[in-house]
Amino acid sequence: MSLPRIAAEGLRALAAHRLRTFLMMAGTIVGIGSLVVIMAIGKGTEQEVMKRVNSFGIRLVKINAGGGRGYTKPQAGVVTLKQEDAQAIRDSLKGWDIVTCVAQKHAVPMKAGGRECQGDVFAVDSDWHEAMPWPAKEGDGISPEDMATLAHVAVLGTRLAKALFGDESPVGSDIQINNIRFRVKGLLERHDVSPGGDDENDRAVIPLTTGLRRVFNQNYLTYIRVRMKDAADVPRAAEEVRQLIHAQHHVTPPEQDDFSVVTSAEVAEAARGISGTLNALLVALAGLALLVGGVVMMNILLVSVSERTREIGLRRAVGACRRAIFLQFLTEALAVTLAGTAIGVVLGWGASLLLPRLTSIKTVISWEPFALAIVFALAVGLVFGVQPARRAARLSPVDALR
Repeated sequence: MSLPRIAAEGLRALAAHRLRTFLMMAGTIVGIGSLVVIMAIGKGTEQEVMKRVNSFGIRLVKINAGGGRGYTKPQAGVVTLKQEDAQAIRDSLKGWDIVTCVAQKHAVPMKAGGRECQGDVFAVDSDWHEAMPWPAKEGDGISPEDMATLAHVAVLGTRLAKALFGDESPVGSDIQINNIRFRVKGLLERHDVSPGGDDENDRAVIPLTTGLRRVFNQNYLTYIRVRMKDAADVPRAAEEVRQLIHAQHHVTPPEQDDFSVVTSAEVAEAARGISGTLNALLVALAGLALLVGGVVMMNILLVSVSERTREIGLRRAVGACRRAIFLQFLTEALAVTLAGTAIGVVLGWGASLLLPRLTSIKTVISWEPFALAIVFALAVGLVFGVQPARRAARLSPVDALR
């Protein structure tokens, strides 16, 4: 019997038992559909994470107050990082473009008119806007004159301005930051969330001198941001900065550092590691669903073999060989998994298109899940279809007809 005829016999057998065929496909549909959606979400998440990482800047080295390695947020209340450290970097490091200092406080009370809220206060150097880069879209940013005169001026993020002034322009108005009066001189452009996932638009930016002496009453920094002229110098600069701060703080390795140095490469590596681990876990869950679907299909096929023993015996009696019986049942298993794969891919593709419209989840559709779906389907069909096919092929014609 030719292979096309064997395949046709198998497809007719599946069509004759549609409910059973659908039950065999159900696990594959769920598994493949989940795989397509999961990989689309994983791609979308990776794209968003890398977008945030790129916003960190490819030429930047960041020195955080507080010990630790890798991408860590600055530790609040740590008093080890000071302006003298920034000056030492300016004096000793070669190839830098901007060295800027930042001191910040979270959840600071603010008032404007009859409205009150809490926001983050960033006390920054005048070159902070260029170092980020984060210019003012309305009004002006912090200037060297503001630094020199300890001016009580502030530049607001869009979300904070909305909370305090509604839809009105805040420029030229007065606000109170921790019960100290400031004049709003600018409005920052809307900014994406940070690599750590924080909304950065809920902030007020004030001169560093004003913040340290009149608002925070401190002499230490939260972090120092160094922008290099050439991105190729970033690894060298990070190591030199680490050694320089060791000398400044009289820390001799392997003692615990009281600061951490972060580069965009380290942020990207950490983000890729987290994204890769999450994707692997989600793909494993989809694979588990396919495994369960394969077990269900195998058991239904084994039941089908028991129910069709007379059919198998009759075909053997009229001349069908074991190979033909084996191939027919294996064809049925492959047809079920491929059909389930096609339906699962269509459903997963549709769900991947709908998710960004209905939720805040980002998805990116690529060719990988479709190729992987076909490979998984063939693997499931072959692995779980072999045992029922072998059992059908081994049936004795005499015993089957008895």
